[in-house]
Amino acid sequence: MEDDPLLCLACGRTHAGSERFCAECGTPLVHEYGEEHVPSERQRVARKIKPQYTNGPLVELLRAGNQPQAEFIANLLLEEGIPCMIRNPLAGYSLTGEHIIVVPESAVQAAREALALERPES
Repeated sequence: MEDDPLLCLACGRTHAGSERFCAECGTPLVHEYGEEHVPSERQRVARKIKPQYTNGPLVELLRAGNQPQAEFIANLLLEEGIPCMIRNPLAGYSLTGEHIIVVPESAVQAAREALALERPES
């Protein structure tokens, strides 16, 4: 599957099967030929991520009070194309306790705006 050529629907260029985004315009790539491919959950999530938000080291964005709250925030960010990770300082999956949301450095401002963490100036 990785050897199958991929196509950019925005500019029409073809790319190697190992690439995810068009080098020219940043659009997610799709399979050019073959049967209809039903993406896995992981592929579906990856296609939502905007490449401009994937640069730099991971930095702490905020702390959530529990796992469900952290997952809710992560899903809100994903809908805006912002990748994130949930870290539990106690290690492992826990419904209670503090969870840290981290994002790539290039996504910090967009994430703050998406979650309205900064008040607009009056």
